Amino acid sequence: MSDKTITIQTSSAEETQALGERIGRALEPGVVIALTGGLGAGKTTLTKGIARGLEVADIIHSPTFTLIHEHEGRLPVYHFDLYRLDTPEQLDDLGHEDYFYGGGVAVIEWAERAGDLLPPDRVDIHITGEDDLRTLEISSTGPVSARIVERLAR
Repeated sequence: MSDKTITIQTSSAEETQALGERIGRALEPGVVIALTGGLGAGKTTLTKGIARGLEVADIIHSPTFTLIHEHEGRLPVYHFDLYRLDTPEQLDDLGHEDYFYGGGVAVIEWAERAGDLLPPDRVDIHITGEDDLRTLEISSTGPVSARIVERLAR
């Protein structure tokens, strides 16, 4: 199965969350979701939906000041917000490999700030748009992520 990219548009925060929920239901242990997009693009909104799809009961909000929040659901969810990260090496202090290569799901906002520390096989989601219209480009970078994107393409 080769790398795959799909593009999905949403026209409200509710639709973005619903897409996130669909993504969450498609996930399996060890998957990393790398979110990119400008301020206000909808990364946290999508993450709320992903968590709902993974049956997380907690209220999801951006972990900007702590870099990571852990949530229990169908799978453990590790919600990273790297906006305030100065260097990718700061992730070493968090033990990022345990989160990126463990049995849970890591959802990383501002993933580009992790640099080369991101796992080679991940689901990349780039969000663009303005007002309520969002375009989400969802790409796989390896065999596990390709299975996830293939599930979403159906």
